[in-house]
Amino acid sequence: MDVSSIKCEYLNGAYNELANLLGIEAVLKIHAAYRGQQITFPVQLFSKDFLRKQIVEEYNGSNIKQLATKYGYSEKWIRKILKSSLEDEKCGQ
Repeated sequence: MDVSSIKCEYLNGAYNELANLLGIEAVLKIHAAYRGQQITFPVQLFSKDFLRKQIVEEYNGSNIKQLATKYGYSEKWIRKILKSSLEDEKCGQ
């Protein structure tokens, strides 16, 4: 089938939504790779290791609330990450 003749409204359910976001060609690739499979996307986009590194790098001593909002975690979790990082530094020295 000619890709240029496919319209978003021809596609079923989630494929229609994805085509509107990403385009028909991207949806055809997704369909070819994952058809028939149930896919669940995690709420958090970034890995915890990446987030830990970013939080430690971006922490300025008084921006816990901003970091929590930026990355979608609680202030308690941000404090825990910072404390754990500080302890790791002490053990490494």
